[in-house]
Amino acid sequence: MKVTSFLYENQRFTKTVNEEQLLEEDADLVIGFGTGALVSDTLNYNAIREKFPNAVLTMASSAGEIFGKEVFDNTISLVAMQFDDTKIATSEVNIEEYANSFEAGRVLVDQLPKAKLKLIFVLSDGGKVNGSELVKGINEATANSVLVTGGLAGDGSKFEKTYVGLNQLPTSGKIVAIGFYGEKLQVSHGSIGGWESFGLERTVTKSDKNVLYEIDNKSVLDLYKSYLGKYAQELPGSALLFPLSIKLNETEDVIVRTILSIDEQKQSMTFAGDLPLGSKVRFMKANFDKLIDAASDAATNCLKMNTISPKLAILISCVGRKVILNNRIDEEVEAVSDIFNNTTLLTGFYSYGEISPLRPFSGCELHNQTMTITCLNEL
Repeated sequence: MKVTSFLYENQRFTKTVNEEQLLEEDADLVIGFGTGALVSDTLNYNAIREKFPNAVLTMASSAGEIFGKEVFDNTISLVAMQFDDTKIATSEVNIEEYANSFEAGRVLVDQLPKAKLKLIFVLSDGGKVNGSELVKGINEATANSVLVTGGLAGDGSKFEKTYVGLNQLPTSGKIVAIGFYGEKLQVSHGSIGGWESFGLERTVTKSDKNVLYEIDNKSVLDLYKSYLGKYAQELPGSALLFPLSIKLNETEDVIVRTILSIDEQKQSMTFAGDLPLGSKVRFMKANFDKLIDAASDAATNCLKMNTISPKLAILISCVGRKVILNNRIDEEVEAVSDIFNNTTLLTGFYSYGEISPLRPFSGCELHNQTMTITCLNEL
């Protein structure tokens, strides 16, 4: 397996990491993450397509691009892969053609061949798709028997329109899956948040999928404003600083939910994933050092699953982490690189949701506010 990465900005390729001398025409797969206006631009797409004429090309819009140890804005970060034995297959659906995100997720996976399937990497529209329902549909189709990772496309901090494309110009509403096949492919994953919970554990008493109305029979918007204090005037943007932890039942691990929008008239808050009736929630806040430590821990978990050092690590972090870490954002990427002894090529993006199992190689879950890592190499 050979990997190389490129940074594309101002309508040209400006940075390259290609220590293995991978020839561009030999690339089997190219994955790109970039600002929505760039990845949805025909001139940019054609330039990238021309550079990698024989590769499967998929791109998604982002809220920030990871290239090596750095985080960029207004660029496209690309990674090209050439495999020795691994084969790939792809699948694509448009959410507009399905009744719900669950059905779209099920069909997305059903379209992939199943024999020797080792990994499914998913890139989804981050605005029109209900990520929680998407992963439920995926899990039903895989019967939790295949590792599934990926993320929801981003749109900076605007939350207006996201783009995904497979071998064509990225557009809104698309969901793409890449299936990786073969016995020699080694894959691993890690996903950790690092947020601190505070306050009492509370119960969801009124909700509709990802729209939350009441906690403990009280208006969730009123509760949030009381907790946020001075930050209440900056809603909904400030809500990225205070996500919710959610526990579906006593046996489940905690996952994190980010707020996407608020509705003053309906006194409701819309989250990036479902909050079922009766689930337990707590307010959360950021601790800078713990967020960065969590990125290190996610990388450590990847190494525990590997027999050889990963050749490539795809990092998918959350837009909320980027907002909070601000000018320290490179530190979480550097922390991951340090764990891999600076020998693993890093690429990735900041997303509206991360897809990864909670436990090694179990069914996938939708996460928010995590650093999620997918590692690849061939034995």
